[in-house]
Amino acid sequence: MNFTDQIGHTITLDAPPHRIVSLVPSQTELLAYFGLIAEVVGITKFCIHPDDWFRTKTRVGGTKNVDFNKIEQLKPDLIICNKEENKESDVKVLMEKYPLWTSDIHNLDDAYSMINSLGEITGKIEISQQLIAQIKRNFEELRQCKKEALKVLYLIWKEPYMAAGKDTFIDYMLSQCGFTNVCEPSMGRYPELTAEQIKGLHPQAILLSSEPYPFKEKHLAEFHSYYPGILSVLVDGEYFSWYGSRLLNAPKYLMSVIKKLY
Repeated sequence: MNFTDQIGHTITLDAPPHRIVSLVPSQTELLAYFGLIAEVVGITKFCIHPDDWFRTKTRVGGTKNVDFNKIEQLKPDLIICNKEENKESDVKVLMEKYPLWTSDIHNLDDAYSMINSLGEITGKIEISQQLIAQIKRNFEELRQCKKEALKVLYLIWKEPYMAAGKDTFIDYMLSQCGFTNVCEPSMGRYPELTAEQIKGLHPQAILLSSEPYPFKEKHLAEFHSYYPGILSVLVDGEYFSWYGSRLLNAPKYLMSVIKKLY
């Protein structure tokens, strides 16, 4: 069968894959949800969920520094990538040698399409459709929890400060909470900011993500001191940026963040 991915590349598979390498943490967790324990043979060092996979499966480098030799040794019949998380040059090299399916996620509809497609490819269409239906129900509950719009800044890095801007999945998830991202489209998708620029954006709240930079309590104290009039909170970045099966529990977590800020 032919399968076209989210960047328009088509692959042909004669049967569901039996040797899968996943280069995307969120999608690795999704494959585990599908029950593809034996089929997934390679993951990245950032694929921390599920923990037993992280401890036992072959790691083929990071999302942006792939070990081509390890992948070759695994002899995959499918590699799963993401347009943003993996380097375009790596994807092109791998695409020449293996069936490769790439996701491109900006919103929930993209995530649903990805989940459905990987369900079809791996022979897990029934469980993928059930998952999508439940995620949709859970997000409907979240939408009913929305409050009056709150202007927020979502930081993902320190030294330099870096924020999640417009046209990102994080920005979309913020909107699902009823939040307004203070970053303007002209600033780019992941703008670098100085401490003074942060002040100039006039956020009502600053969300400090647990990933990719691991903001901790000590950073929270720094922000409370430097921005005394702005509410700063630590948030679990996985629930704002992972677009696989973690979406199932994301609405409940996002509701808890909403309650902290109002």
